[in-house]
Amino acid sequence: MNKELKIALFEPDIPQNTAAIIRTCACLGAKLEIIEPCGFLLSDKRFKRVVMDYMDEKEIKLYQSSDHFFKSKKNQRIILMTTKASESYTNFKFDKNDTILFGRESAGVPKGIHKLIKNRLKIPMKNNKRSLNIASSVAIILAECLKQTKLN
Repeated sequence: MNKELKIALFEPDIPQNTAAIIRTCACLGAKLEIIEPCGFLLSDKRFKRVVMDYMDEKEIKLYQSSDHFFKSKKNQRIILMTTKASESYTNFKFDKNDTILFGRESAGVPKGIHKLIKNRLKIPMKNNKRSLNIASSVAIILAECLKQTKLN
């Protein structure tokens, strides 16, 4: 099995964030997976222009739904990044074949998905701060994964 870190986005709703994540994944060598539906059209010319500059569309795996995503990941470890977690990413041992799942910018992931995933991590933040931008969060976590797994 080809081991590679995977970043998965659950129903992303801001195209600029998704474009920035595509750029980060392309530059750092992670595979990107998108769970649909998205809050924007992946076929939009402006979005496709950004994608084509950094990542071949064939390198982005699309899932029609979260059901399809979880069925395909049946025997793989999924790590959910969430502000609702109690464990910090700095205390976690990442593996070369992990899929790191990030929730929708506006709402995270539904409670049912929280319950499906054993490993839930957060990026510690100062009190009274809601969350980081998802593109920044992906960069932080991907850098830590690469450091630990020495994939890059």
